[in-house]
Amino acid sequence: MLEQLREQVWRANMALPANHLVTWTSGNVSGRDPATGLVVIKPSGVLFDDLTPESMTIVDLAGNVVEATLGPSTDTASHLSIYKHRPDVNGVAHTHSNYATAFAAIGKSIPVCLTAIADEFGTAIPCAGYVRIGDQEIGETVAREIGTSVAILMKQHGVFTIGTTVQKAVKAAVMVEDIAKTVWLAMQVGRVEELPAEEIAANYDRYQHRYGTFEASQRK
Repeated sequence: MLEQLREQVWRANMALPANHLVTWTSGNVSGRDPATGLVVIKPSGVLFDDLTPESMTIVDLAGNVVEATLGPSTDTASHLSIYKHRPDVNGVAHTHSNYATAFAAIGKSIPVCLTAIADEFGTAIPCAGYVRIGDQEIGETVAREIGTSVAILMKQHGVFTIGTTVQKAVKAAVMVEDIAKTVWLAMQVGRVEELPAEEIAANYDRYQHRYGTFEASQRK
């Protein structure tokens, strides 16, 4: 079932270690098929090098296994809860990437102090409170507190990112770690200063709606 989505989710999961966002078997990516509502997610406790498209697990939104050779990720309930609350989301990624999780460890949001943060997220990366892992409460908290961002830190846990596609969710995970590293380094030098709200809005609009388009290239 869902051969194309299995391939996408497998490739997305393989992008996590390739971008140094996970270690050993931690972290996972899932994707939802809009037509059926079924979700493809990484299996539990399997080394990334051993993953294949065929080993991806398919579940329904109630958590019932529809097709699998291995058990679904222990974070499945969290992913499913996000999908239930956010019908616009078709991809979810979860990592414990070092720099972003360092902010999560102390319960600190990542401020919009760089144009790169304004471009990609348009807002600070919020940090939600501590929630015990393993059930749907994490997903409910993510949906409730992520706001307009596509990334959120969970205090003393890690990072969740969302997207309208699997690829966009993974891109957000890569970008969160990149900007978290830069902001952390900046904090070793001095106090970071947030961009004015109008600059955040202008940069976000430019990047989201005009960056990389033919019309934009014609104006340069």
